[in-house]
Amino acid sequence: MQFKRPESVLVLIQDKLGQVLVMQRDDDPEFWQSVTGTIEEGEAPLQTAYREVAEETGLDLNALGCDVIDCRTVNQYKIREDWRNRYPPGTLYNNEYVFRVIVPTGSSILLTEHTDYQWLPVNEAIKKVWSETNKLAIQSFAKLAI
Repeated sequence: MQFKRPESVLVLIQDKLGQVLVMQRDDDPEFWQSVTGTIEEGEAPLQTAYREVAEETGLDLNALGCDVIDCRTVNQYKIREDWRNRYPPGTLYNNEYVFRVIVPTGSSILLTEHTDYQWLPVNEAIKKVWSETNKLAIQSFAKLAI
């Protein structure tokens, strides 16, 4: 088994109306989140952001002409105990690089790692997502009106 690196991205996706995309994890129905994913070996965080958006939502940001914006924020959080076996032994913390992108309203979402998704107003998205770092990213970087 190959362990995950304790470095990841969180990509906040909004449409042009200001709605925030949140997705329900397939392994925990109470866990709603933005796009997230592990930075792979040799990959820069920005590359990971583009890759993870494509993998988790089916959105080809380059084809849509959408640029991912680096929020210049790195969160550190304690890895959930039931997920620690995915990381090298003794790893307790993950560093999460935060990005945002605005996509056209009505963009078609194709889920591959989640069971459901919703486009929500900023305040509702903050209430819906599970992790504190996700709440903080939406609160800090989501635009109320695009």
